Amino acid sequence: MDNYEHLLSVQDLQTSFTIDSGEVQAVNGVSFNLDAGKVLGIVGESGSGKSVTAYSIMQILADNGSIKSGTILYKGENITKWNEKQMSSFRGKCVSIIFQDPMTSLNPVFTVGNQIKEAIVLHTDKRGKEAEARALEMLTLVGINEPEKRLKQYPFELSGGMRQRVMIAMALACEPDILIADEPTTALDVTIQAQILELMQDLQKKMGMAIIMVTHDLGVIAEMCDEIIVMYGGRVCERGTADEIFYNPRHEYTKGLLRSIPEGSRMKERLVPIAGTPINMLRMPKGCAFCPRCDAAMKICLEEIPEEIWINENHKASCWCNIRDQILAGEGTTNE
Repeated sequence: MDNYEHLLSVQDLQTSFTIDSGEVQAVNGVSFNLDAGKVLGIVGESGSGKSVTAYSIMQILADNGSIKSGTILYKGENITKWNEKQMSSFRGKCVSIIFQDPMTSLNPVFTVGNQIKEAIVLHTDKRGKEAEARALEMLTLVGINEPEKRLKQYPFELSGGMRQRVMIAMALACEPDILIADEPTTALDVTIQAQILELMQDLQKKMGMAIIMVTHDLGVIAEMCDEIIVMYGGRVCERGTADEIFYNPRHEYTKGLLRSIPEGSRMKERLVPIAGTPINMLRMPKGCAFCPRCDAAMKICLEEIPEEIWINENHKASCWCNIRDQILAGEGTTNE
């Protein structure tokens, strides 16, 4: 199907998990679009729903999880209606994912070469020596030294940064349209983090793929993303260009995330953490999810969920403070 507006379009996605204590609505009404060649950042702390959003796109949820409603359109087709055979072809060939811990994602009893070749054989028509040549090509592309030697090694014989490069090589071996990177630098030291992010940027430009970068750290994606979505409590609380999010944050949660990033100019100052603890997803507030931890909370924040309104043409936020300010300024509100 060639007649589509966006490469990927997620609309009003709702994903839940059933546990003994009840139903956890991990993703509640998330919507966004992704175009070819663009980089989208999804940011939030643990439990915000960012990784579940990514897993919903891939449909690799745990057995007790399911997509309750909403649509996920890939090139105009609703993949939530696809069967397992269609999804198996979709994963790897159309969309690939890099998980945050390569040591648990790579199989310890198979060599690196066997694991990359398996992905190539599964999703392409390459076999035997052709598949091995492609695996060698991918290891070279991601900057691994002595790639011929690495093909014969096991994951435990490689460093953390090298294992992550192997995961990137495996994810890109079939040249997917979209790469989902779920916390790809969490377990790495700062120097290796920078190398991995630079590598992903270079590969994105060479291959023209779109990237969804899932992370808890705004600082990691400061210069990488075309658009950033900030999530809390399973909902999108703010979205906009990187410049808007960093220099004009309009949700109290986003402001809290930015205050917690250490800066060179104030390295000796004490960091300002976000007060309170992450929300209990089984006991969601009636109103704004961030209300219990928000210093600027008003009475209405407890009672009603704020609508997402335009701050400007590149920026939207879901916060009663913005709605109040627009009303006081006589602008009214709109979510169009």
